[in-house]
Amino acid sequence: MNKKKIAIVVFFALLVALFFYFDLGRFFTLASLKAHREQLAAFNAEHRVAMVAAFMALYVLQTALSLPGAAILSLAAGAIFGAVMGTVYANIAATIGATLAFFATRYLLHDAVMRKFGDRLEKLNRELETRGLNYLLFLRLVPLFPFFLINLAAGLTRLPLRTFVIGTMLGIIPGGFVYCNAGASLATITSLGEVASARVLGSFVLLGLFALVPVIYNKIKGRGEQGTGNRNQL
Repeated sequence: MNKKKIAIVVFFALLVALFFYFDLGRFFTLASLKAHREQLAAFNAEHRVAMVAAFMALYVLQTALSLPGAAILSLAAGAIFGAVMGTVYANIAATIGATLAFFATRYLLHDAVMRKFGDRLEKLNRELETRGLNYLLFLRLVPLFPFFLINLAAGLTRLPLRTFVIGTMLGIIPGGFVYCNAGASLATITSLGEVASARVLGSFVLLGLFALVPVIYNKIKGRGEQGTGNRNQL
């Protein structure tokens, strides 16, 4: 890793360290959001553009640095801007932040990983280049892995940037709307667990499996054609 890359890593690490050193996470809690909701709403009423810009900048930074607080920011979007526009702002900001994290990982670590594990990852990369959108939609819809981990892992592969952006933007709409819609009724929420109920998560799983239908179909079709070819040879 050259000096330029090392400097970037140190800079990002410093920002993350400062976040935890000053305990900024205390502002990303449900209690804090409820306590400051009226102030935020009042500022938004007087300075709409500034509020939207500040919120999106904060969300982009949080996502790009893989910091905690995404759920609270999505609730805040709904509480301040309403369910629909809150979803729009949160979706755009989260997609930009995820793309920055994707870029950073690809720039800093991709070449080193490819040099060491390129042969082992070749089959995976070929699969992602052809069906990456389906896999990414599944991962975004079904909360099996943390959002930030998918951003970082995708950057280590040859997943096309366009596929990553489209898959991320589309895949986070359902979950984002659920949190923003809940944020619009913030007073009724007592814990984050109430937002992502088992029924809601089950719906996401079904959507995620639906995204994998083309992949499963192609796999079955490919095995069938291979089996037919083997019988013809005999």
